[in-house]
Amino acid sequence: MASVYRALAITAMAFFSPLLIPVLFWGGLFYDLFNSELPPGIDQPLKLRFFHSLLITAMISGKILEKLGICSDLSLLRVVLDGIPLRRDPKLLIKDLKVDEVPVRIYQPKWPPTGKRRGILYFHGGAGTFGSIRAFERICRYIARKCNSVVVSVGYRLAPEHPYPGQYFDCLNATLYFMRNLEDYQVDPALIIISGDSCGANFATVICQILLNRRDLPKVRAQILLYPGLQGLDFHLPSYQQNASVPILFQKLVIYFCFRYLNKESVSLEDVLQSCHVPESMKRSYKKWISADIIPDRFKARGYVPQKPTPFKPEVHEAIKEILAITFSPLLAEDSTICQLPESYIVTCEFDVLRDDGLLYKKRLEDNGVQVTWYHSESGFHGILAFFGYGIFSFPAGKEIMDSIVNYINSL
Repeated sequence: MASVYRALAITAMAFFSPLLIPVLFWGGLFYDLFNSELPPGIDQPLKLRFFHSLLITAMISGKILEKLGICSDLSLLRVVLDGIPLRRDPKLLIKDLKVDEVPVRIYQPKWPPTGKRRGILYFHGGAGTFGSIRAFERICRYIARKCNSVVVSVGYRLAPEHPYPGQYFDCLNATLYFMRNLEDYQVDPALIIISGDSCGANFATVICQILLNRRDLPKVRAQILLYPGLQGLDFHLPSYQQNASVPILFQKLVIYFCFRYLNKESVSLEDVLQSCHVPESMKRSYKKWISADIIPDRFKARGYVPQKPTPFKPEVHEAIKEILAITFSPLLAEDSTICQLPESYIVTCEFDVLRDDGLLYKKRLEDNGVQVTWYHSESGFHGILAFFGYGIFSFPAGKEIMDSIVNYINSL
């Protein structure tokens, strides 16, 4: 079905491109100019504005195609963000297979190993609704080459066609397959790393928590979480306020994609932004873990206004209660779980609405005695690694993040 949607989207693009795409792009550009904010210090703002305009154009075009009954709006977005295919890599053996109908791509260095290699699972970002193995091909190839490691990229099935929480099960099944077949890939069972970016980092976090109870599998050596989204309680943390209109991920877009991921009607978007979906007892209970008071003061310097109390609305809670579950909000896991987690590497970006999720999880891990290596990109924004490996179309801060990841992996 995904290939059918792709074909329809490509056909529609070819048909409408000569007339509508230029008009829509200029519309997207003007939308970006009037609605987005590019704070001083963000990496290459004009380039970011251009890419954001393309993203808006794809989203608007997708809505038009959906209204015309040609394909779903997400289909076009998936095509646009799917990336440009790479040529064969002479240094890597790349193998495609399926694990319980889930596509998996495995990258292995061709040169003979001097010993057993690290095994790295990678779950891509995309709000659970877009993104693919191909879109993150450059990241996985780079890590496999630079770290002399076996990298397993998991193409979990996307929502809403494949309902939540199926994405977690896809990632878990691929992980179990790999951990049970390490010998086939000459991987050291003591060097398993689980990683991901954005929602993929959320999946990685949940999988690491689930695997704590598995005595029949090797222990995970480390988790690598790249600008993770980890909670659905508070969308008014400092980073959500400061970066509410910073590309590529607006504050309201987070909620919109949460609704699309969970296949919900987004009629209560504003109520969710105001935390009306959270019972008062839960707010009190989890304030010790999710609160602006916990965020270091230096991250509030750009402007932060404490949120005024908002009333709980049971009907909103009922409509979107899934985002308060541990699978969606692993930041809510109990200390008895957090203290058992493996050594962690967390990347946050200053101009990212999800920045504070990473900061809060970093503190929770450290408070529970888990070793954390933290890299903060002072000029980075959400999704910056999606542009990695595209030469002049990449961002310097993205390369710096990737090199820091490589250095961390090689230190294990």
